[in-house]
Amino acid sequence: MEVSKKIIFIKDWILNYVNSTPKKVDSLVIGVSGGIDSSVSSTLCAMTGLKTIVLSMPIKQKSAQHDLSLKHQEWLKKKYNNVEAHIVLLDELFNSFKSTLSKFDNEHGMANSRARLRMATLYQVASSNNGIVVGTGNKVEDFGVGFYTKYGDGGVDISPIADCKKSEVWELGKELSISKEIIEAPPTDGLWDDGRTDEGQLGLSYKELEEAMENENSKNREKYLKIRKVNLHKMESIPVCKIPK
Repeated sequence: MEVSKKIIFIKDWILNYVNSTPKKVDSLVIGVSGGIDSSVSSTLCAMTGLKTIVLSMPIKQKSAQHDLSLKHQEWLKKKYNNVEAHIVLLDELFNSFKSTLSKFDNEHGMANSRARLRMATLYQVASSNNGIVVGTGNKVEDFGVGFYTKYGDGGVDISPIADCKKSEVWELGKELSISKEIIEAPPTDGLWDDGRTDEGQLGLSYKELEEAMENENSKNREKYLKIRKVNLHKMESIPVCKIPK
């Protein structure tokens, strides 16, 4: 499908979902990080004409990342009059959380907790605006390696770009005139004090991951499967104990 048609298809899909819900939905709520996935997803939301609430939720954020997030918020507001943008500072909340759980300190756990605090924030804002939370994960993150504690994606109501490869998301971004700085920025979840990138954490580039996901004979297949195995619990239904009657 042509990129321009793909954009219309996703926009219409969001609208169709909203119109099919039993309870009337008044808004779309989404977190933006300054990265390509959240920038594309939030723009697609704004294109629906529905009230779109865009949240930047820095937690000890690198200034370069946060600046891109703010730049995208301003661009959205100028381009779409249905966009409402907010900065929700979560540093104090996270510091209190970390202090309270100091006996259980763990770097990886605290990185995930940042994402979950953002998730809770998104749902609180959605509840107060009769809205739904929109995810920003792409195909390899959501269905390949389960890499979606990024920017609040630990829980969402809908995920408009989850069937798009990272390369497709970049194509969508260019077609939507997303800032060149955002398109060229190294993908990062912004959850670590050292500012590590997504590819640095995963050990493979998105191009390599997507190739290994589709090609059983890929030289990176074993590494991809190893990452996937660790995160399968995120991609499968919650195990439920079925009690015999």
